[in-house]
Amino acid sequence: MTFLWPEALWLYLALPLLVGAYLWVLRRKKKFALRYASLDLVKEAMGKGVGARRHIPPALFLLSLAIMIAAIARPTAVVTLPSQHETVILAMDVSGSMRATDVEPNRLVAAQVAAKSFIAEQPENVRIGIVAFAGTATVAQAPTRNKDELTAAIDRFQLQRATAIGSAILVSLATIFPDTGIDIATFGTEQKGPKPSATTPKPVPPGSYNSAVIILLTDGQRTTGPDSVAAARLAAERGVRIYTVGIGTPEGKVVGFEGWSMHVRLDEETLKTIADVTRGEYFYAGNAPDLKKVYQGLNAKLVMETKKTEITALFAAAAALVVVLSALLSLLWFNRIL
Repeated sequence: MTFLWPEALWLYLALPLLVGAYLWVLRRKKKFALRYASLDLVKEAMGKGVGARRHIPPALFLLSLAIMIAAIARPTAVVTLPSQHETVILAMDVSGSMRATDVEPNRLVAAQVAAKSFIAEQPENVRIGIVAFAGTATVAQAPTRNKDELTAAIDRFQLQRATAIGSAILVSLATIFPDTGIDIATFGTEQKGPKPSATTPKPVPPGSYNSAVIILLTDGQRTTGPDSVAAARLAAERGVRIYTVGIGTPEGKVVGFEGWSMHVRLDEETLKTIADVTRGEYFYAGNAPDLKKVYQGLNAKLVMETKKTEITALFAAAAALVVVLSALLSLLWFNRIL
């Protein structure tokens, strides 16, 4: 656990002073009690067993102050909480290399099966969109909660030539932010970033946008379209995380499609960079069972998210409960508050 305002912890130095003040008050009361003619009368008035019990409410009050000081320092901790993601974009590779059979029955079918299983396990409040990409990227299904429409869109995939990973990222971002003017035409393949415009939003910290994420699945490396990492930086500026899934073999495989053949390999380095830049995560799936496990892991991450979160409210609530308990015990035992 860490603190956003650690300077406030200096307030703990006041606690020993309060303990000293409490002990001083007790000594004064003891001296005052000695003025009575009979100590038995004092004990009878106080009741049996009061000796140790009378210190419990003040001790609880002191504990509540200690917890409140921690709350003032704004504590943060890594906790697991329900995800706030409202939209998930599945960007799926439909290039010709996805017909390779190193992942049974082939890469495309394995990806379709895993994606449909992932969709079925998503909560009802999450909208899912599908972007299919090869030489270009298109929205196969706009974000929706209708799982039948999503399944039908995946079943309609048609293999095409080339691989434009950067285009897939940009189209996914345009789907998440339809009013920000993200345009592939203004994002040239040789550019290091988008052209600035009056409508370009102010960059935010990477991974800070909690309402949407992108899951990018591909089996190859970019052969056309905008630069993949530059597109990922645009996603990072929007705060959108990209979880990348690599399917296939890093050493590559020769595949044929519509009369041509080529050697394709998985560009893990680029996929890891995309994930790192956007504060996402890279997953490798060398076979169908691995791919299914990857999507199951992603589902767990998106439903319950583990991240560093400010927990000031928890400390404040705990301090309030302790001080109320202290007051109740004091009223119950001594008919007074502390």
